[in-house]
Amino acid sequence: MLVLAACSSKSGTKKVRIAAASDLQKAFSELGKTFEERTKVTPEFTFGSSGLLSKQIEQGAPYFMFAAANKEFADKVVASGHCDGSTGRLYARGKIVVWTPDGGPAPAQLSDLAKPEFKRISIANPEHAPYGRAAKQALEKTGVWPEIESRIILGDNISATMLYAKERNVEAAVVALSLAVVTDGGKSLPIDVSLYDPLDQKLVVCGKGEEADAARKFADYVTSPEGREVMSRYGFTMPAP
Repeated sequence: MLVLAACSSKSGTKKVRIAAASDLQKAFSELGKTFEERTKVTPEFTFGSSGLLSKQIEQGAPYFMFAAANKEFADKVVASGHCDGSTGRLYARGKIVVWTPDGGPAPAQLSDLAKPEFKRISIANPEHAPYGRAAKQALEKTGVWPEIESRIILGDNISATMLYAKERNVEAAVVALSLAVVTDGGKSLPIDVSLYDPLDQKLVVCGKGEEADAARKFADYVTSPEGREVMSRYGFTMPAP
């Protein structure tokens, strides 16, 4: 580790460690590549469920930006004193869909998931994943949750939830639109946004020093017109500038 640190120092490599919700994996990877080309600062992303990432930050994990899948978890790390509330800003609003792989059953409406051909249905764990919470809310409001609860397979985060369906371990998955739009094949059924609480996604800068300064620049890029255009391509609705 000391050798690697020395090599990094000699080469002048700069980095910024960022914790981000799993639904951001594709969009942030694209944004991070362009940011690195322009600034010579490498974003090192850790993607996961917002709830688990927020706990890691509260316990002292060295992240300098947290991009949560909802406002609640971003506000938690601010309240814990680990992140700067003045840097908080909404950067996207997410949506959920039912995604099914090719060759299998596909629902025409959300209530169709109660049909016996959907033997297993994956959602992200609603205890710590905002997209999982939204999925459960939609299924409850539709009245289908009691019928399918015993068939639910929980993913640790929204990417794991999607993987269950892609690998055909489940017949359907309720996932982020941002993951569905970058997945080849399959079918997506949009879920009415009135069936779940808004997935207003918020970012916040954490810590101090050079990495925190780089994190602020990356946050500015994400919310810039160029960054907003990239986020929109991945299925996110953008809040007003």
